[in-house]
Amino acid sequence: MAGVTLNNVIKRYGQVQVIHGADLDIQDGEFVVFVGPSGCGKSTLLRMIAGLEDISDGEIGIGGTVVNDVEPADRGTAMVFQSYALYPHMTVEENLSFGLRMNGNDKADTNQRVKNAAQVLQIENLLERRPKQLSGGQRQRVAIGRAIVRNPEVFLFDEPLSNLDAELRVQMRVEIARLHSELGVTMIYVTHDQTEAMTLADRIVVLRDGRIEQIGSPLELYHDPVNQFVAGFMGSPKMNFMAAEIVDHTADTVTLSLANQHGARLALPVKQIPSTTHVTLGVRPEHFLPAGQGDCDLNLKVDVIEHLGATTFIYSGTKTDEQLIVERDESENDDIGGAVAAAIPAGRCHLFDEQGKRLT
Repeated sequence: MAGVTLNNVIKRYGQVQVIHGADLDIQDGEFVVFVGPSGCGKSTLLRMIAGLEDISDGEIGIGGTVVNDVEPADRGTAMVFQSYALYPHMTVEENLSFGLRMNGNDKADTNQRVKNAAQVLQIENLLERRPKQLSGGQRQRVAIGRAIVRNPEVFLFDEPLSNLDAELRVQMRVEIARLHSELGVTMIYVTHDQTEAMTLADRIVVLRDGRIEQIGSPLELYHDPVNQFVAGFMGSPKMNFMAAEIVDHTADTVTLSLANQHGARLALPVKQIPSTTHVTLGVRPEHFLPAGQGDCDLNLKVDVIEHLGATTFIYSGTKTDEQLIVERDESENDDIGGAVAAAIPAGRCHLFDEQGKRLT
C-alpha cells in the first residue's frame, strides 16, 4: 500500500493552463474523492497520477517515490474507467487474467489472483460467462476485478458508476465501500455526483476551474464550507442563497435586510465585517423551522412540491433567480399556488461576501 502526494502540480495544454498548482497529501489506505462540475480538472488530475497524462510542472509521489518519469505500468496503480472496456469474445475469467497472462505471470499465481478477486467481488458463478451475458453492475464488478488482480498499491476510479441506473449505483457504492474496507488500500475516486462523494469518502477534494477549493471530510465540507461555491456544491438539494444587504452592524454582528423578502431582517454573528454592504445569505433546506420558531419569518408561495416519502420539499420562486427550497414533514399539507411560512434560525446560516468568501 502507498500514499499519494501532489506538490504544486500544474498541467498546461499549449498556452492554456487547466490545473493550477495542486497540492495534496493522501494517506496510505485513505479513500479520497475528487468532485466538481464538468471541466473542473478532476479527471485530468487522476490521469496525471496514473501517468496517462504528463504533468507540466510540480511533482507526483506514490509511496514516497517521485513518479513524474515512471511509466504508468510501473507506478503501482490500477485504474477503473467509466467504460467497462471488457473484451467481448472472452469469458469473465479470461478478462480478469488477460493482463497478467500478457505480462508472463506465473499461471498458478494468476489463477489464484483471479479466484481471490472473484471471491471478493462475489462473481465466482460468472467466470464462464461473456460480457454480453452480464448486467451493467456485473460488468462493472469485472472491470474492478481486473484492477484487483494486479495487486495495486493505489486504486484509481474515473466515474465508474455513471453508466449505471440509480438502483445499481446505490448497490455499487456499497460494494466499493466494502471493497475498500476489505482491501485497506489507497483509493482515489472521481465523480461529479456529490452524493457518491459524501457516502464513500474519508476526505473530499472539491475542484473548480483547475483549482482545489477545499479539502476535508464530508461533514466538514457540508457544515463548514470555506466559500459559497463549496456550500452550493455539497448537499442535495443544494443550499438556498438569498441576496441581502447589511443595514447595521456592531463589532461582531450584522443586521441583514433580505432583498427579495419584503425587507425581512435577520441579525447574524460574523467573524469579520465585510467592506461592502451587499452579501449573500445561505440556508440549507433542512434548517428552516416552522414560522415563529426561528429568528426571521418568511412567507413563500408554493410553486412545486416533491413528496419523497417521509420528507417533502417545497420549491418557491422557481420563476425567479432566487429559488428557495424548504424541507417539510410529509404530514404537512401544502398546495401548489398556496403559501408556506418558514423561519430562518440564525445559528444555522452562512454569510458570504461579494467574492463568495464565507464571513460567518
